[in-house]
Amino acid sequence: MKIAALISGGVDSAVAVHRLVEQGHDVHLFYIRIGRDDGTNDCSADEDIEMCSLIAARYGLPLEVVPLHDEYWEHVMRYALDTVSRGLTPNPDMMCNLIIKFGYFEERWGHEFDLTATGHYASTEIDADGNKWLTTAVDPVKDQTDFLGRITYPQLKHVIFPIGDLPKAEVREIAKATRMPNAMRKDSQGICFLGKINYNDFIRRHLGERPGPIVELETGKILGQHRGFWFHTIGQRKGLGLSGGPWYVVKKDVENNVIYVSGGYDTEKQYGRHLHIAETRFITLDPWKDLDCDNVPISFKNRHMPEFIPGTLTRLGADGEYVISSDRKVQGIAPGQFAVIYDKNAHRCLGSGVITGQNLN
Repeated sequence: MKIAALISGGVDSAVAVHRLVEQGHDVHLFYIRIGRDDGTNDCSADEDIEMCSLIAARYGLPLEVVPLHDEYWEHVMRYALDTVSRGLTPNPDMMCNLIIKFGYFEERWGHEFDLTATGHYASTEIDADGNKWLTTAVDPVKDQTDFLGRITYPQLKHVIFPIGDLPKAEVREIAKATRMPNAMRKDSQGICFLGKINYNDFIRRHLGERPGPIVELETGKILGQHRGFWFHTIGQRKGLGLSGGPWYVVKKDVENNVIYVSGGYDTEKQYGRHLHIAETRFITLDPWKDLDCDNVPISFKNRHMPEFIPGTLTRLGADGEYVISSDRKVQGIAPGQFAVIYDKNAHRCLGSGVITGQNLN
């Protein structure tokens, strides 16, 4: 089978390539270059490309570096900045997968191949009716289906995840056993488009600073000053510069540039049980399309974490609007983030919706 393999220079995509070669596929490697050369993005692309070249040479495979700088800036970075400037919390990794990796890449290069492979920790399965589903990885800590919860069904049909059935430790062991040049390379951290740039420096460069008060929600007392509401997100604890904590960001007044915090390790103000979501999209199909979608058992994530939270899903009258009711308290429900919906067994990733922040508690 002729397969386009997206490779990053990291150990996960390298082991994915190794498995594809072992299976006898005709593999072509692609590195998507998204860093800009104008100072707006300090991506470590040269180092990554060098590592990709070593992997390509190791297996005798062709490697093509494909530039998607402008598309990335226009559709992912601008989305992130626009979302942050409105006081919301973006998820650029989800948008990168939807628009860049499985969007522009597929349209221009990937469609020429039978399948596209990535090093994501995720899996797929085919049901009795021939429908393909996105399913969770064997390793729950490394599972990345929450970053894929926005992709479309045509995109899912054309992708495979060669390491989704492996725990991370085994991926490392394969890399060591086969003497991969990046076997001991550290995993990348942080947001996909920032490279080595500090997140706050990136935000400051594009949105500047706008000092305002940090206020204790319960008392109205001004505890300190922030440099702009866009540097903070709901549920944040670190980086507030306040004494006598811990303090958690529990509310933002965007119009008046006020950050509200609540104190204590277990303050109730950082929790909620209901998430109102809009723009909900199901990847394969809506399992409850023909049912009265009231209190359907599901599991979900409201941010990237190992745990799947049990709850129920209720469809509202408006198109794409649902309420997720959690079985337990949820920390840091941040408007703008995506709630990723799974079946009750946390096996199939069904889709996602944007958390609106509408108060349902």
